[in-house]
Amino acid sequence: MAGQPQIIDQFINYLRFERHFSQYTARCYGADLRQYAEYLDTKCDNTPQTPAASDSPSLNLTSDTPPVTIMGSPMTHEQAPAEGGTEHTMIHADAMVIRGFLTHLDGFGYSAATTARKIATLRSFYKWMLKRALIQSNPMVLIRTPKQTKRLPKAMSVEQVDKLLSMPDCKDTLGARDRAILETLYSTGVRVSELVDLSRGDLDQAEQTLRVRGKGKKERIVPLGSHALAAIRHYMTLLEPDPRFRALRESAATGVETALFINKNGGRLSSRSVRRKLDKYLQTAGLDSTISPHTLRHSFATHLLDNGADLRSVQELLGHQSLSTTQIYTHLSAMRMRTAYDQAHPRSA
Repeated sequence: MAGQPQIIDQFINYLRFERHFSQYTARCYGADLRQYAEYLDTKCDNTPQTPAASDSPSLNLTSDTPPVTIMGSPMTHEQAPAEGGTEHTMIHADAMVIRGFLTHLDGFGYSAATTARKIATLRSFYKWMLKRALIQSNPMVLIRTPKQTKRLPKAMSVEQVDKLLSMPDCKDTLGARDRAILETLYSTGVRVSELVDLSRGDLDQAEQTLRVRGKGKKERIVPLGSHALAAIRHYMTLLEPDPRFRALRESAATGVETALFINKNGGRLSSRSVRRKLDKYLQTAGLDSTISPHTLRHSFATHLLDNGADLRSVQELLGHQSLSTTQIYTHLSAMRMRTAYDQAHPRSA
């Protein structure tokens, strides 16, 4: 394939700037669509075809035909998909072509979850094309998503969390930062992408809250526990006089928005950096190396439910749009209670 089809770029721009998807999520969608385009490029017959006007009026572009509008800007006749090219094939693909691609994916040994995500990408892509009149019917309505085995999220015990949180060296600025990060993840249940997006202005010390921007840039206010707030205050106390971050202090003094959690160069931390820091402390603590920042989010929700929090409150704290997404934690909490009962009650067996 000579280059990425323009229509993929347009779809990714729609995800980023209209739907406000994160850069990471949009990149995953793009990778799935590039794989699909490469399959079409190598497996499908891309010989020129001239569709009848009744088959696809939006692509029968003559001098009297108005331009197709994408992302609010018209697609000129010169930009329209060339007949016989990969982009043209993507637009004219039917359910049989897509099923062929899914059969092609079977050879990679992907998990059911990965395959389901790729199907979800194609669903969004063709739904987007239908809304913009690039296609007359959506071939994905004939494609079923394979059933997936429900996987319960992994949660740490309170003892494991305590052990992890004690690992960073709080005498050092960056160590204190790491402690504040771990405390915040567990105290609020925020996603790691939400954590690294936090700025100083999002912290309200008087109200002990954080303003968090979640998926789709939706904002929510989450309470901050006393331990997390104390850790953040300690980190900021060490940060202020640290000569390594003089430029950061000068930026903050002039009203420039600065990240709450910074890297060693004074810039905003990345999600990958947080994961690397966590991996280091997991190894030091002798804890399961598969624990991720998201595990702290799972632990946050599970421990709340274990201690009597209602499901709606947990849903709001996690920023879940649907209650059904939060309900999975009730299964985990019930399973933990059953294990405790079987281990403790003399007549459980």
